[in-house]
Amino acid sequence: MSVQDAILDRVAALAPPPEVLLSREIWWRDHQPWFKECGYLLRPRYAPDWVPSWEGTNKYPMDCEDNVPALGGRVLDATRVSDGALVLLKKTLVSDHPHEIEIGTFFSSEPLASDPRNHCVPLYEALDVPDDPNMKVLVMPMLRALDNPPFETVGEAVEFFRQIFEGLQFIHENRVAHRDCMGPNIMMDPKPLFPDMFHPRDQRKNREWTGKAKFYSRTKRPTKYLFIDFGISKMYKAEELSVLEPPHRGGDRTVPEYQNSNEPRDPFPIDIYYLGNMIRRYFFQRFHDLEFMKPLVEDMIQDDPSKRPTIQKVVARFDTIWQSLGSRKLRSRLVACDEDLFTTFFRNTGHRFRTAYYILARYRAVPTPKS
Repeated sequence: MSVQDAILDRVAALAPPPEVLLSREIWWRDHQPWFKECGYLLRPRYAPDWVPSWEGTNKYPMDCEDNVPALGGRVLDATRVSDGALVLLKKTLVSDHPHEIEIGTFFSSEPLASDPRNHCVPLYEALDVPDDPNMKVLVMPMLRALDNPPFETVGEAVEFFRQIFEGLQFIHENRVAHRDCMGPNIMMDPKPLFPDMFHPRDQRKNREWTGKAKFYSRTKRPTKYLFIDFGISKMYKAEELSVLEPPHRGGDRTVPEYQNSNEPRDPFPIDIYYLGNMIRRYFFQRFHDLEFMKPLVEDMIQDDPSKRPTIQKVVARFDTIWQSLGSRKLRSRLVACDEDLFTTFFRNTGHRFRTAYYILARYRAVPTPKS
């Protein structure tokens, strides 16, 4: 037995059996009746009288939906009783994140909510936890990682860039600095690609846990990308032309302004850095064929924040860049940096057939969703 196998066996031996709730799940179970009163059903695992569905049967726990524990203690999925929609519940402490609900409500209210440039996750409501006045539970749509499933074409990547630049422009124009808009805090609306959705705990499976979740490509079913997690965001008054904030480091710790410095900084150029560095990490380090974006991204991640373009300039430059690309380039396949020759040949062959179908069926090279 290898050392790695021995470690895995040891971890498995220490893990509680699937019929035992983890400590991070107890709070959700204890509040399940309250969530039901509010109109949200938690999965059967969190019912106070839960009996594992495999007990007394010949089923293995791994084949049952209710064997899967929550991934973390702050968030959990639920079903909205009124329409059966899958939603996300997120616990937040008002003392730690005093502006999150205010900003979420601001962007989720009219007329901003109906603005097609609004790429902020909708906040359906904020529930007051009855036994903790400092805690709220935010109700939002269930989203999916921005790159799952992977991007297939240059045009799909271009549409992602267009939307996140447009979205940050909308945020900044409304005098809000996100302050943590790195990769995991930009997600995808999965409903166009996954019309039947998926299981929130194992997103490879369908919602019923009976097989794989079926999905479409972004080209066939264009989707929308959304900024999430406004926990450390700040909103400023229109008359505040210049703002400075002390370091409040988000998930991306490479921001040049915060290296060996605690001086207050302008948060808006930091947002520009976050987006540029996210594109570098998520796209340049994974795919070829995006060289047309590199000059813009290099300007966005300059060490000197005064040399970074504003989001208005980013949007204007990007608009010129992508409109100069021909249809052949936009429909070309994104080639992964780690592909071998056999994989490249195999994927290119399949891509040619798909592209021919997309062209004949009049699917756009840049798949922009309908407003």
